[in-house]
Amino acid sequence: MCSRVKVGWLALLLAVGCAGRQDLETPDYEAIYDVPLEEMWPSVREYFTAAHLPYREDRGSMVLETEWKQEFGGSKIAGYWHRYMVMGKRETPTKSKLWITRITKSVNKTLSQPGKELDWSVSRVVLRGGDPNILSVEDDEDRLAFPVGENAFYMESGQGTRDLTMEWRVFRGIMPKLAKQQAVSAEQQVAKAPGAKEAPVFTECGQSILGLKKLAKVGGVMLLGELHGTQEVPRFIAQAVCQLVTSGMPVTVGLELPVENEDRITAFLQSQGGDVDWLKLMEAPFWRSPYPDGRGSEAVANMLEQLRHLRAQGLDVAVFVYDHPKLSGQPREDALTKTVLAQVKAKPERFHLVVSGNIHPRTEKGLPWDKQYKPMGHLLKAQLEDVTALDMAYDSGTAWICAANQQSSKLDCGVKEAKGKDNGDRFFMHTWSSANAEGYHGVFYVGHVTASEPAILKGLGNPDAVSTPSPAPGL
Repeated sequence: MCSRVKVGWLALLLAVGCAGRQDLETPDYEAIYDVPLEEMWPSVREYFTAAHLPYREDRGSMVLETEWKQEFGGSKIAGYWHRYMVMGKRETPTKSKLWITRITKSVNKTLSQPGKELDWSVSRVVLRGGDPNILSVEDDEDRLAFPVGENAFYMESGQGTRDLTMEWRVFRGIMPKLAKQQAVSAEQQVAKAPGAKEAPVFTECGQSILGLKKLAKVGGVMLLGELHGTQEVPRFIAQAVCQLVTSGMPVTVGLELPVENEDRITAFLQSQGGDVDWLKLMEAPFWRSPYPDGRGSEAVANMLEQLRHLRAQGLDVAVFVYDHPKLSGQPREDALTKTVLAQVKAKPERFHLVVSGNIHPRTEKGLPWDKQYKPMGHLLKAQLEDVTALDMAYDSGTAWICAANQQSSKLDCGVKEAKGKDNGDRFFMHTWSSANAEGYHGVFYVGHVTASEPAILKGLGNPDAVSTPSPAPGL
């Protein structure tokens, strides 16, 4: 078998490492196995078994379909599931390839077509060939409609999208064995947390975020300027962190939450995520602000749970908070900068992803109402070598926003319309050739936006409340 191994893909294998790694830079061409389909297929079965992705197989045609796997599996609030349809293809008599289709579903029915909701009862069965155990109504209805996009919420889509990232992930996982190359390390190349004994064989991080690999660098600082109060931004952050740490990069997330909450949030991230742990997290006055501006949303709380779950798996994720709400204007901007700068300089070997409202990340001096104003991004850029600021881009939808009420002169907080531009359904990051007038170097795009209500309104932190957290767009 080794005689059929080509130098090109062997060099690729030696460069990228082994099966545990989720490489972010996926080639835009197919992975070709230099072995016959019949020799390759048993290793495909072994890969999905080792990755804890149970499957059903049509052994006569070399096709398998995995069971649904929860994004950030094991988290009680994920809300998104994925399954894979894997088809073995014969390229030539001595070469083969896989086609892998990703199918996604969510508990959120916001965009579900009328009349297409699934009946989750176990009593409804479709008979196929007289066998009531072949296919359930869930499986049948899963194939009724074309998907409306990775970031849309669909319950009845069955066509899915081809997933080159997963195809190459499987290729890198099984070719070392097929080639019998002992030089490839068996150690999983993921960002293990200090002291972690194990790291996950497989973590479902959602569809790859386009452009993330290019911009995320060890030692770099990325500032994301967001519109508070959406489900999508926290999901984007959690997915980005997941994809980075499973590719070997340690990540620290900075959140624009009051610094008084640092110990409470750290304790939650190190906890088991039980009811009491949630209660302690949500006891902070921050979550009960009379003017909840979206930073204390259900989506943000659920994102903390997703990051907690990654840490619990042994992945190297850290979180800090840096807001100083008792200050305002330039003194607040200075304090934000000081806190973030201390975190970055203390851990220069990590990638820092810092999220805030979209005034703070600007790297250019001045605001329309104050030409001398120095935003946090401007101050950080003067003291750090690698700072990238991205503004939020999104399709129209809704967000939980606090805006001034012209009649009462008070803040009015609630679900508001958010107007954006449709650039598709796929999460992506994009930089321009030069920064714009505000000092942004590009955008991060989150698709259609949906409002996320304050976490406290959903019963989070109350062990006796029956909560149905929104799915992963806010995670």
